[in-house]
Amino acid sequence: MSKKIPEEQYRKTRSYRLRQWLDGTKDPFLDTVEMKPQKEFQEEKHVIESRKEEKKKLYERIYDMEHNAEVRTFHKIYQIFSVVFCVVLILTLLVAVSNLPTIGQPDNPVNNEVAARYIENGLQETGAVNIVTGMILDYRAFDTLGESHVLFIATCTVLILLRNDKKKGKNGVESAEENDRIYEPKNDIILQTVARFLVPLIFIFGIYIILGGHLGPGGGFSGGAVIGAGLILYLNAFGFAKTERFFTAKTYKKISFCALACYCLAKSYSFYTGANHIESVIPLGTPGAILSSGLILLLNICVGCVVAGTMYTFYVMFRKGGY
Repeated sequence: MSKKIPEEQYRKTRSYRLRQWLDGTKDPFLDTVEMKPQKEFQEEKHVIESRKEEKKKLYERIYDMEHNAEVRTFHKIYQIFSVVFCVVLILTLLVAVSNLPTIGQPDNPVNNEVAARYIENGLQETGAVNIVTGMILDYRAFDTLGESHVLFIATCTVLILLRNDKKKGKNGVESAEENDRIYEPKNDIILQTVARFLVPLIFIFGIYIILGGHLGPGGGFSGGAVIGAGLILYLNAFGFAKTERFFTAKTYKKISFCALACYCLAKSYSFYTGANHIESVIPLGTPGAILSSGLILLLNICVGCVVAGTMYTFYVMFRKGGY
């Protein structure tokens, strides 16, 4: 026969809390989710006027248009070159348009053999079952390399434009987690429980899309977008303190650099062998197998890493600036 325990000790057990929840006498989530309403920021009028006055003085001191001959000369040259550039660009576009083929001619580029070659010989030449992936990462791999660099440069631009200097607090610099509490509620049990279940599945699904991009629909761009969405969900659920244990700005820079360098080196080898009519030593493998299609699997992984990191970095910078 079980021994009866005191009432105070019984109230600390899980069975007592479960009984309260079943009876509806107490909500276990009550007073556990932090919701801090934001206060509307109102800056004092004299502070605004003081900042405008300081900005005006700084502008007059640096860009003294009346007494600085270099600035006036630069503006004149800038205007002249702007007009010359616009005229040259318009003439170039007009010449290019005038040389376009007439609509409806049978020898137009839209009717040439390039599309037919992709469809008929794509599997044999690239080893990829997915014709679109074979076209993007083999026939047009140089364009895809440029697109990946565009993503990296766009991230650098966002970092330059939106980066905020950390404000100093009592202990020197305000931590990212404390600053993050202004923007997002924390300790949301429902969100965190769902994130613990969904985030691993999202990562696995994103990896599956990347690794199977040469076998079916998917690839580095779509798989990287899925993984980036998983990182964003994890950040919203657990905040910067936990997310930056495994993914920081330095991590993104290293991953992006290694991925772009690997992509560039891999395709440089393909470009060199193709331009010199040298047979590549990298086998295409058996079509339909996971290890097939030559370098396409590796290139998909590189593109996926760049896209995932770029999506996450964009979200962080647009949300609060500090990263």
